[in-house]
Amino acid sequence: MIAGQQIIGFDYSAEGSETFYSYNPAEQHNTNYLFHKATTGEINLAVQKAAAAFQVYRKNSGAEKAHFLNVLAEDLLYTGDELIKVCNEETGLPPVRIEGERMRTVNQIKMFATLLSEGSWVDARIDTGNPERTPLPKPDLRFMHIPIGPVVVFGASNFPLAFSVAGGDTISAFAAGCSVVVKAHPAHPATSAIIGKLVQTAAKKTNMPDGLFSLLFDDGIDVGIQLVKHPLVKAVGFTGSYKAGKALFDIAVSRPEPIPVYAEMGSTNPVFILPDAAKERGQEIAAAYAASVTMGIGQFCTNPGLMIFQNQDNNFLQLLKTAFEKTTGGVMLTPNILDSYNSGVHQHLTTEGVEQLAISGTSAVDVANLAVPVLLKTSGKVLDNNPALSEEIFGPTGMVVSASSKKEMLAIAENLSGHLTATVHGTEDELIGYRQLLEVLEQKAGRVVINGFPTGVEVGNAMVHGGPFPSTTDSRTTSVGTAAIYRFTRPVCYQNMPQQLLPPALRDKNVLNIYRLINGDWSTKDIARMT
Repeated sequence: MIAGQQIIGFDYSAEGSETFYSYNPAEQHNTNYLFHKATTGEINLAVQKAAAAFQVYRKNSGAEKAHFLNVLAEDLLYTGDELIKVCNEETGLPPVRIEGERMRTVNQIKMFATLLSEGSWVDARIDTGNPERTPLPKPDLRFMHIPIGPVVVFGASNFPLAFSVAGGDTISAFAAGCSVVVKAHPAHPATSAIIGKLVQTAAKKTNMPDGLFSLLFDDGIDVGIQLVKHPLVKAVGFTGSYKAGKALFDIAVSRPEPIPVYAEMGSTNPVFILPDAAKERGQEIAAAYAASVTMGIGQFCTNPGLMIFQNQDNNFLQLLKTAFEKTTGGVMLTPNILDSYNSGVHQHLTTEGVEQLAISGTSAVDVANLAVPVLLKTSGKVLDNNPALSEEIFGPTGMVVSASSKKEMLAIAENLSGHLTATVHGTEDELIGYRQLLEVLEQKAGRVVINGFPTGVEVGNAMVHGGPFPSTTDSRTTSVGTAAIYRFTRPVCYQNMPQQLLPPALRDKNVLNIYRLINGDWSTKDIARMT
């Protein structure tokens, strides 16, 4: 039985009289999982506990934090079939997808544990002082990253494990040294409760402070707004829609003390097909594009919803049409997401100059809650006059845009807003000839993909999952990969600080054996050995 109570540190609470059930989108009925909505008192208690826990946890060593994360990863790995069953029931996602997402979540937790164990991520920089320097003595300066404070994380609808309670935002905040309060997504609260219990248990097992982690429930927006406004909260991590992400950002920057909101809000992720590539690999590209657009019923923020090609060969359009007609639809995560998808497709189709190029064979199946893949077609001129056509429709749909020339293709690229990814398919010679296109796209996206498709985000040290606004609220950051840790830190410089008062990473003796920038040179040596 899933306990529908708030997790507040090491305690549970169910003060509120308002409740809600989670929903089964495949069978179109409520589940048996009942949850209490968090009250203002419970919200305040969770944040206050997080603030107190932060003062303890921020001083824990990298090894201690890594141990906590490794224990959590192992507990998640060996969680039984209940997690898969409950998650399938709440999301409609197939068990094989959920199993894969669990492994991704485990691996990204372990990746951050490895980062902490090595320790050089703190970016220690030391400029030793010189009291004899004239005309003024040179001070001793020592720089490193420290955690920012309690963080609020919003669970994402489309990744109930990898971007949720123990997902990338939460784990990168823990790795940075921050305490975390998670607002569970109402689309999968029972799944969130199972993971929340694992995090709480791992914290207890490893002697972490009470309040390091809390999990609050709500099926509306009140709890989230109160959390972002709370004066003890220092940063926010969010994955979801543009409307919700921008609203949270506006609340955060209007506080008496503005705080950063790292909102990943999705995008249409344009794909450019160069002429020779279309001729040589048209069938392969068409099949891969159709598969990418409809993967996971199109519910990925990296879904390539916009394809631009030079209209030199109508055969390529036919290949796209054939490939898309072979796709299948499926159940979307929530009724609201399905309604929004259908509305978005309808709105595009009512735009003059937009037509339906293909529709999945699923359309013949009369199932009320099924999302049907649709491929739309328009021209570069129509797109230029209707910028809304380049906005994301969350679901299994794509817009194919024909450009009359290389010049028009470049113009389309230059008029793009910010995206998470941008993709180019071309031969080796073409890519060199279209260098200007690549130079434009690197200014428009956080990840530029060559001869591939952006769905399937590799979790690694070099990944960037972010991009210019409106894909995110801060183009300087990523929500995937170890660089995500820097969203929840800030740099501090210690000037003329006595050795015994310095953090271990900055002392003359390199007790942590990490790489440090000492007087302009990267080294693991003790300072005494270099002077």
